[in-house]
Amino acid sequence: MKIEDIRRNAFAMPVHSPSYPRPPFRFLQREYFIVSYETDPDALRAVVPEPLTPDGNLVHYEFIRMPDSSGFGNYTESGQVIPVVDAEGRKGSYTHAMYLDDEGPIAGGREIWGFPKKLGSPRLSIDGHDTLLGTLDYGSQRIATGTMGFKFRPLDLASEQKALADTPNYLLKVIPHVDGSARICELVRFHLRDVTVHGAWQGPGALELHAHALAPVADLPVRRVVGAKHLIADLTLDIGEVAFDYLAPAEAPKLVVNQ
Repeated sequence: MKIEDIRRNAFAMPVHSPSYPRPPFRFLQREYFIVSYETDPDALRAVVPEPLTPDGNLVHYEFIRMPDSSGFGNYTESGQVIPVVDAEGRKGSYTHAMYLDDEGPIAGGREIWGFPKKLGSPRLSIDGHDTLLGTLDYGSQRIATGTMGFKFRPLDLASEQKALADTPNYLLKVIPHVDGSARICELVRFHLRDVTVHGAWQGPGALELHAHALAPVADLPVRRVVGAKHLIADLTLDIGEVAFDYLAPAEAPKLVVNQ
């Protein structure tokens, strides 16, 4: 390969057969099952990176089915998203942990945006006749089980669509140097674009988390479930932007805001 060819074609690994195409990525009929719960505020503060701060003591535990994802195919993921406030006082969401069953979006999510993705075995299905069931196994061990009454009460579609489209999402991206030190260490911000919510419901929910050394979702323990909802939406995962560079010369934490 010539140097010019490498520079022109280098966007993902491996260069001769990338694990994923170039972003952005379009998702159709993406299905969310989200259980919101209160947790230990000290545990939250220990995992939310400055300059973000937790917005209360809530965690959203998510099970997500993605049956039609451009470039990524058909897969499922599960993990924890934390409501946060940035340094300018704006509310957002910080993705703390995510486990999924497809190599392409694991590689792409980590390398492009910095999603904290690891290999796991999540499932989202209807159990019996009236229960939405989400599970997550890590290896042979069950580490998360969520249940919700199936389509108990409808939610306002416009409100749910606005929340998905307007909420900034944050990730802590770390890419190592060849010596093992951090080459990239950034707080990344991204938005969901072209969002259409086809269905939205709420209902009674429950969530059980189990301790695991390498999949520590239970480190944010369930104190009280405060709500559960089920969404079906089309959306585009847009490219991200660097909100804060942890390797830049030391200064007071301040988010970068696009003008």
